[in-house]
Order: sequence, then C-alpha cells, then structure tokens
Amino acid sequence: MPVEPLSRKEIEDRLAELPGWSLDGDRLTRSYRLGSHFAATAMVVHIAQVQEELDHHSDLTLGYDTVSVSVHTHSAGGAVTEKDFRLARRVQDLAPGHGAH
Repeated sequence: MPVEPLSRKEIEDRLAELPGWSLDGDRLTRSYRLGSHFAATAMVVHIAQVQEELDHHSDLTLGYDTVSVSVHTHSAGGAVTEKDFRLARRVQDLAPGHGAH
C-alpha cells in the first residue's frame, strides 16, 4: 500500500502537536540536548529500536550531548508522510524530559 505525501496544512497541523519539531525543507527535524554523551548515545540506541519496530528510519546525528533527528519517506519521493509523524511521536515519547504532554 503506497504512502501518500501530506499536504502543507496537514504537516502544519501535526507539527502543532509535536513541540520542538519543525519542517526543514522536505524533512521533519528535531534536536535534543541530553545530560551527557552517554545519555545521548543511549537515546540513539532507543531510536534505532523504534525505527526497526516501525520499519521506518531517520537520519540520526550524535553530538557530544545532542541527538538530531531528520526524517522523510523515501518511498513517497522524499515527501513527509504519516509514517514520519508516527516515528516523530515515538521519538518524542522516549526523549527524557520531552515526553508526551
């Protein structure tokens, strides 16, 4: 079943429910600052587990105490889809101090 790109309005509406996430070109992005390099590394591992579970993968950048996430759907021509928001919500839920409100 093909995944359909979301409209700009649909993206904006969904972003309103994900504090800190934004649209950067054709990707959803978010950076997290954690308490240490170990905590940032652990978050990358947790995100990798979620990505495997969802069979949807983002670009992850690990800094000293930061993790940056950037995602779009390759199979939809690099557009933002519901799959990207599903992953973003799961990442948001597991981030220390950044969970669902």
